[in-house]
Amino acid sequence: MKNELLSKFKETATAVLPVAAIVFLLHLTIAPMSFGVLALFLSGTFLLIVGMTLFQLGSEVGMTPMGNQIGSKLVELKNLKIFVITAFLLGFLVTIAEPDLQVLGKQMPEQTLFSLLGIEMSVGQVLIYMVAIGVAIFLTAAVIRVVFGIDLSKLFFVLYIIVFAMAFFTRPEYLAVAFDSGGVTTGPITVPFILALGVGIASVKKGKDAENDSFGFVGLCSVGPIISVLIMGMFVKGDASYDPTVIPEIENFGDVIMVYLRAFPTFFEEVALALSPIIVVYLFFQIVYLKLPKISLVKTLIGVLYTYIGLVIFLTAANVGFMPAGSYMGGTLATLPYNWVIIPIGMLVGFFILMAEPAVYVLTVQVEEVTGGSITRKMMMIALMIGMSVSVGLAMTRVITGISIWYLLIPGYAIALGLMFFVPKVFTAIAFDSGGVASGPMTATFLLPFATGACTAIGGNVLMDGFGVVAMVAMTPLVAIQILGAVYAIKAKRAQKEEAEELAEIYEDIEEEIEFYQLDLECAIIELDYDE
Repeated sequence: MKNELLSKFKETATAVLPVAAIVFLLHLTIAPMSFGVLALFLSGTFLLIVGMTLFQLGSEVGMTPMGNQIGSKLVELKNLKIFVITAFLLGFLVTIAEPDLQVLGKQMPEQTLFSLLGIEMSVGQVLIYMVAIGVAIFLTAAVIRVVFGIDLSKLFFVLYIIVFAMAFFTRPEYLAVAFDSGGVTTGPITVPFILALGVGIASVKKGKDAENDSFGFVGLCSVGPIISVLIMGMFVKGDASYDPTVIPEIENFGDVIMVYLRAFPTFFEEVALALSPIIVVYLFFQIVYLKLPKISLVKTLIGVLYTYIGLVIFLTAANVGFMPAGSYMGGTLATLPYNWVIIPIGMLVGFFILMAEPAVYVLTVQVEEVTGGSITRKMMMIALMIGMSVSVGLAMTRVITGISIWYLLIPGYAIALGLMFFVPKVFTAIAFDSGGVASGPMTATFLLPFATGACTAIGGNVLMDGFGVVAMVAMTPLVAIQILGAVYAIKAKRAQKEEAEELAEIYEDIEEEIEFYQLDLECAIIELDYDE
């Protein structure tokens, strides 16, 4: 365990330190930070590495086995009612406590939208519940799709046609928020479990479909929130607002410690609320259906504990250390005389920050295992990093120029949906999962404040121009991974052709040898007849 922990610590440090180095270099050159922001960022970097290390270990030991076991048992039970109820409850309860969604909900107007049973519901609260219902419905749809063998590519095509048709009727302020919500809801808590649930369900099936059906769950769960918020945007009245990131006043290292100590209890509670539904459902399945040995149960629960502690540390570091730095850095770069520099800098940060997303690690490992190494983790990471870099560059271009998100979403999704008909199905499923996975807490707590801070500094409309970076991050992997799939398919066909040619050459050589031996045999027979 110690060796594995040390190995993951080194791997995590390699992923996080490049981003920290870029930010620190900007601080020393064109975008100096105040003492407080820099101190929070540097301390947050260390805590981020520790938290992500524990999370990765816990995910492997706890969350992934839990999802696999529940998913496979659901299929074995062959009870559609239990199937649907379990999927819906898990989707709703886990999403409603997702920390990234809570952050997004706090950006909405404080006005009361309506009262329910005497309880006043603000726009932000309604958004959280609408998104949770959207995820619950589409997680249920995802598991039903596997059971009935519905084609995933056709389903995505129809759903996104519906999404863009609805988008024309929603308020412009909620368009970017809707697509952002599709990314933030599939965060570090929901993704490991949903991915493992999908693999567990698909593992019961046999043949090629088992590999194809292992993925696509996260991608479908990302569609639900988009539709929910688009519907919400059709009916909400009043102006939407945005609360900028508050940068605490810090004079010494004692203040830094106090800021973290005040933040830790919040995330202890939020992560506990998010993990508790999964644990309750798992224990129910353990008592009623699974009946695993005590040693296996204890090992899984220890993994969940690692996940819990790691996520608390990770999210605290990201929100307290990285969010102020992102906002401050974005605002400083946007006010430079040559503020266009924010585009290449954003692309560089985006390229490396993907490695620090905890759920990306879970997805890439899962893909490599399910595909038997035919799609390697390295291939996935390179494609996702390039996609992430392009997405942040597009988002920064929007911040500087104020161009409508329509001009990026429509062609981007048109390319993604078009590619579905030319790549292997498994790549389409992985691509749409990657879109939700890439837009995790690092995007929400660094890149989103980076964009909104820049937009605020130049006096732009934050909800229309600053928001949307998560939407870009969720969109570009759809194209990048499917292009990877197209290249993979071309190489596979070329390899098959070369193998066929080699076999043909071998067959020709064998035929020549057979002809030679036949001729030799005929000569021998003639000689024998002559001797006689």
